[in-house]
Amino acid sequence: MGIFAKKGLIGLDIGSSSIKVVELDLERKGPKLRHFGMVPLPPEAIVDGAFMDSASIVESIRSLLGGMKVKTKKVAVSIAGHSVIIKKINVATMSEAQLEEGIKWQAEQYIPFDIEDVNLDFQILDEQAGPEQMAVLLVAAKKDMIDDYTAVIEEAGLHPVIVDVDSFALENAYNLNYESSGEETVALVNIGASLMNINVLKGGTSAFTRDISIGGHQITEGIQKHLKVTYEEAESLKVKERDAGTNRSDVEGIIQEAAEQLATEVQRSLEFFAASFSGGEIKRIFLSGGCAKIQVLPGLIEGRIGTPVELFDPFAKIEHDPETFDPEYLKQVAPLAAVSVGLALRREEDK
Repeated sequence: MGIFAKKGLIGLDIGSSSIKVVELDLERKGPKLRHFGMVPLPPEAIVDGAFMDSASIVESIRSLLGGMKVKTKKVAVSIAGHSVIIKKINVATMSEAQLEEGIKWQAEQYIPFDIEDVNLDFQILDEQAGPEQMAVLLVAAKKDMIDDYTAVIEEAGLHPVIVDVDSFALENAYNLNYESSGEETVALVNIGASLMNINVLKGGTSAFTRDISIGGHQITEGIQKHLKVTYEEAESLKVKERDAGTNRSDVEGIIQEAAEQLATEVQRSLEFFAASFSGGEIKRIFLSGGCAKIQVLPGLIEGRIGTPVELFDPFAKIEHDPETFDPEYLKQVAPLAAVSVGLALRREEDK
């Protein structure tokens, strides 16, 4: 078996403003893009990570996959937000089987939810943790959130085989497309419509993660209130070239203010990492998600933190047919596709 299993999964990223789908041919010489598509969701379909309009989400998945003529039914999906806890812990050295048996007891002291209400997973890390101890990455996700995701996927006629976490999907996409030199520390910052994921990698492995409930919806709502327009009109003003006139400076002021707030949150999180972890200086920041399209944001973050910021390109090392996928279009949508690409790289036998 090569690095990639031939039979891949659909990478399905259900975001609060849109759904993104990626399917790859996972060949021995490297992955090739078979399908990519995205579709917007109605404004209130998902609110604070909760599915408020499951029927719309199901219909959006069906129409997107139907239009793309995707045959694969097996899906990798990811979750994030306050219903997901990721924690690095140290435990007494033991076998994986022993840890599997005792993980619930180990996790109870670190999880702020009833242990019966969560699904637990773990990974033993290859790093020093002290005498007769080992480092473990612990992940807990609320069962009701996982149930929401699996229910809409099954109702759309698909089969969920992997439930991942946004931050780890980003890490997967990064490790395919970029090379980290030795112990180089980089930050992956993914800012969507309502959530920011931060994953700091040291030597390609996660050293710190954080999810923050902030994103592009705040900009849309600000434009809506200030100009008294509909959600759709506000969204259009946010992402498209604005005509000269009274609205232009108002909209740009709202965007600038929101971008400042987003940059501040990134700065706070990375300063917390620097103060709390001996992870080394962050050398580069990779920005993805819908908010990566805000033109002033990369410069603001770079100015605040003093670290080079570049847009994350999850297609950088993925082969594609230019007659099927317009290279200019892929370049435009690349920052939005990071999570779905990371999910599509998963294999069914992955833990």
